[in-house]
This record gives sequence, C-alpha cells and structure tokens, in this order.
Amino acid sequence: MSREDEGDKRVADIDAAIRVVPDFPKPGIKFRDVTTLLSNYKAFKDTIDLFVERYSDKKIDVVAAIEARGFIFGAPIALALGAKFVPLRKPGKLPGETISEAYTLEYGKDCMEMHVGAVTAGERALVIDDLIATGGTLRAAIRLLERAEAEVVECACVIGLVDQKGQEKLGGTPLFVLVECEGD
Repeated sequence: MSREDEGDKRVADIDAAIRVVPDFPKPGIKFRDVTTLLSNYKAFKDTIDLFVERYSDKKIDVVAAIEARGFIFGAPIALALGAKFVPLRKPGKLPGETISEAYTLEYGKDCMEMHVGAVTAGERALVIDDLIATGGTLRAAIRLLERAEAEVVECACVIGLVDQKGQEKLGGTPLFVLVECEGD
C-alpha cells in the first residue's frame, strides 16, 4: 500500500475521526465506521482534498466507486477532477444492461455490476472505496473495468487493513490508502 501523506497532519485528523466499533458485524471484528468522519466537515473535506491533490494531474476519465460507502467519496472526487462518475452496484440495482463480477469477501460471497457502456475502451479509471481488507471487492471492480477495456490507473481507499494483505489480490494495480491500521 502506498501512503505518501504520512507527514500530513490531515491524515492524522482523518484517522482520529474514524470510529472503531468492536464486535461488528460479528464478534472479533473491529468495524471502521466512516459515518463519524462524514459528520466532521473538516476531516471529510480533507479526505476529498487529499485524493483530489493526488489525482489532479493523472488524467483520470472515470471515477468508479463501489456501493455504498465508496459513492460518498467517489462522487465529489469525480466532480473535482472533471471526470465521470460510474457506480459499481450490487446485483439488481442498475436498470438496463449490465456486466457482473462475482467475488469473495471477508464474510462471504457477493457480486458487483456495472452498466454496459458506462466506460469506454482506453479511458483512464480510478477505483474508490472506503476500505480495503482482503481485496476481493476491489479486484472485482478492476476486472469489471478491464472487461470494458478501461485502464485502471489506481485503487484508492480511505482505510487499509494492512494485516489482511488485500493489495496482494489486486493483480499489480497500485493501491493508495490514507489511513492504515490492523484489522483485528
């Protein structure tokens, strides 16, 4: 995981704004709750600003965000970068023709869909989510975008659970996280 902003006080403030909820959704899990980050105007703005600063010169055409918390961060980043926003959703949530990708998460299996034609060949894509753990969700997003012949420039998450080794599943796609922590 790449974390070049370690000296930036904003990262420490973002980290402090994220609540840790023990034993959720099941015993032994420490859930990272971004709703407390979202209710802190400065920390939320700093989160968006740090991502925009990182990607402003990378010629991003598409910001693809993963349902649902990824949408919260992806939409304002797309607007600031002048890129289109593409939602990656759970099955049955998008009207019209979609492509899908099944994946495994830390608690089971799931599937993600994207509209056919949402991304065109050669577009430069950034994938956004709130958190990376085992990497299955991000890997599915990368596969969807690559099937549409987009170039996935990087994946970006607010939180990275370093002990879960999710980056290993990304097939060489770079990963940037703001806040690194242990999963358990």
